[in-house]
Amino acid sequence: MTYRTEDQVRDEAKAILGFDEIENGVQQGTGQITTFNQLGFKGVMDKPDGWYLPDDAGKPAIILETKSEAEELKEKYEKELFKNIDIVLNKYSKVIGLLYNGKEVKVYKNKELLEEVSEKLEPKTYYLALFTEEKLDKNHIYEVTQRINNSLHFKFGMTDLQDRMIFTACALVAQRYNPKNGLQRLKDMDYSTFHNWIYSAIAKAIESDKRQNDKLNILLEEYSAVRMSITEDQDAINDFIDNVCEISDLINSQQWNGEDVMSIFFNEFNRYRGKADAGQVFTPDHITSFMYRLIDVHMGDKVLDATCGSGAFLVKSMANMIREAGGPMTEKAKEIKSKQLFGIEMYRKIYALACANFLIHKDGKTNLLHGDAKSSEAAEWIKEKGITKVLMNPPYERKNKCADIVLNVLNSVPVGTECAFIMPDKKMEKETKLKNALKKHTLKMIVKLPENLFFGIGVTTSIFVFEAGKPQNGRNIIGYYIEDDGLETVKNKGRQDIKNKWETVEDYWIQAIQDGNEPKYNTRQIINPAEHLSYQMPEKPFEIFEEDFVKCVMDYEMYKRGVDVKSFNEQLLQSVLYSSEVEEKDGETVIRLKGEGHEKKLM
Repeated sequence: MTYRTEDQVRDEAKAILGFDEIENGVQQGTGQITTFNQLGFKGVMDKPDGWYLPDDAGKPAIILETKSEAEELKEKYEKELFKNIDIVLNKYSKVIGLLYNGKEVKVYKNKELLEEVSEKLEPKTYYLALFTEEKLDKNHIYEVTQRINNSLHFKFGMTDLQDRMIFTACALVAQRYNPKNGLQRLKDMDYSTFHNWIYSAIAKAIESDKRQNDKLNILLEEYSAVRMSITEDQDAINDFIDNVCEISDLINSQQWNGEDVMSIFFNEFNRYRGKADAGQVFTPDHITSFMYRLIDVHMGDKVLDATCGSGAFLVKSMANMIREAGGPMTEKAKEIKSKQLFGIEMYRKIYALACANFLIHKDGKTNLLHGDAKSSEAAEWIKEKGITKVLMNPPYERKNKCADIVLNVLNSVPVGTECAFIMPDKKMEKETKLKNALKKHTLKMIVKLPENLFFGIGVTTSIFVFEAGKPQNGRNIIGYYIEDDGLETVKNKGRQDIKNKWETVEDYWIQAIQDGNEPKYNTRQIINPAEHLSYQMPEKPFEIFEEDFVKCVMDYEMYKRGVDVKSFNEQLLQSVLYSSEVEEKDGETVIRLKGEGHEKKLM
């Protein structure tokens, strides 16, 4: 076998990293001739293999150490790299070190080995972004979203909840694909120009993907169908543009963590919803994160949500899988977006929102099916995809036939596929179809969720984890109960993690479930499927209080004497309220009932 030399590896690295480019305000290159002294480090004669050194010492620097393909990346080479990093740290506070042999790469951030990075050598922009400290400010998004909602509802006269969401999402898509020459230049232009530009921007964004998914036209059609009753308020148009641009900057930060922007919109826009919108429920963001970890989704998985709504599970999966792959600029990230995320949504407007959601996050939208998850068409579509993990929150209403959806998915994915569904606590026990499903599939786990999880909906839920294609055969089910997730209800914003408790809560439960040992709350149960298919809440011990005993005896005595207890109570109440005298005497309250020629005293 022929191995490439160190010189050949170095030349390759130069091209991949982009160290051969001419860039103002930066010294960059490769070779073994240039010394650190020549690069501005006075008196240091060591020679780096590669370097990226901005004139602004506040920006990140990169140092490259290369070896031949025949060399393993051993500790002694790490020490060589660290020596050069130490030299650069005398001037820069942020240094990325790269150790590369043409086959593998080790990445160090100020000499700390990074684990969750690309396994391949990537362009320099990828490594510079590792020092980006931006974080998604969800509270700020809520504030800006509130301004957008108020503007659309009151200044544009748009009363439909889903129309407001579609219009806002489409504006975000347009801005996302035209960040430098986008909405801002439309300020002070009339509504027609503003509206038509967004349409054209979306049409251009989806042009290449329509060959794979012609249903993407639904997004354009739904956007075109949105109607404003007020379009002459130029200040309102300008404010809307400013707010959309502000949100776009927030959600496109390097540290975006897969939060579902559509659910944030929904929580805010929901303040003015009508009865027609009441059935739409978005899965809370922290639960999408928990379920992803619960069934151990990883970057190699193919993930399905057959009732994807706005795409929360898929967007979260995309973010986590890309992070595991090393970031959005890797080749694996492109593969994840185009080949590993699959969704089905039946309702036209919600499907349009899912398309917009993926477009906002630059792809993934080509594998969305507009259809009925209960149908044979959906079943055939699922069978073609090689699904390995399922994350779903199917609709609970009777008309949507939740059981049929779940069964169609379980029967269509490959044997051994792990499937996690959020359903009402007693759904498995009430639906004969689901009970019978255990003849073909295994219900492995039930995780009961906090009873107030879906605030205002009035449904208590659990996560049901199945292994498809393997019969239950009497095997026990493991149950857990997350009684408190640490979230609190915030007016007009739904339930929020305002005290930052969820991360600790999530880590505890994932670890406890993995270990099979839950000592803190002691909720772990072994459930016999022949007896129950739900988490069993502990029965409270029998208690009886003296007043209850006395009441029971008195009711029985009156029954024996032929006294109607209900009628007696009503008459007594009337007498106390309207035919009595009340006075305080010797620390007691005395009630005198006036009867026929005499008084009755009650104490």
